[in-house]
Amino acid sequence: MNDVPNDTFDRDELLQMTVDIVSAYVSNNALAATQLPELITTTFRSLEDLRGVEEIEEEEPLKPAVPIKKSIGDDYIICLEDGKKLKMLKRHLRTTYDMTPEEYRAKWGLSADYPMVAPNYAKQRSQFAKKIGLGRKAD
Repeated sequence: MNDVPNDTFDRDELLQMTVDIVSAYVSNNALAATQLPELITTTFRSLEDLRGVEEIEEEEPLKPAVPIKKSIGDDYIICLEDGKKLKMLKRHLRTTYDMTPEEYRAKWGLSADYPMVAPNYAKQRSQFAKKIGLGRKAD
């Protein structure tokens, strides 16, 4: 059985990581000899601080901004990420969260036919398109 406390072993690992990091840094960057001790100390302390940070083993379940069933209104769709009411969700997802509609649906467990456009807005756009002659076959 090993009588060496885990903290000592961890310290040795931290020292080795410090050596690796500082060596890599110094090999690619110009550094005055007087700055080296400070770099070593700062790097070691940073690694020491990280050692105390515990990883979260289980992510908390996602909680939408509004219940999914209430996210679709006639005149708007509510974004589950931030609760904003929008006529078109796709652009908001791309610009704000860099997320595609497919990624959004997968993240929130939505069906593939979950709308990205408010129902009344889709009807309005459809009527306008028909009015100007889109969708007709050429004679």
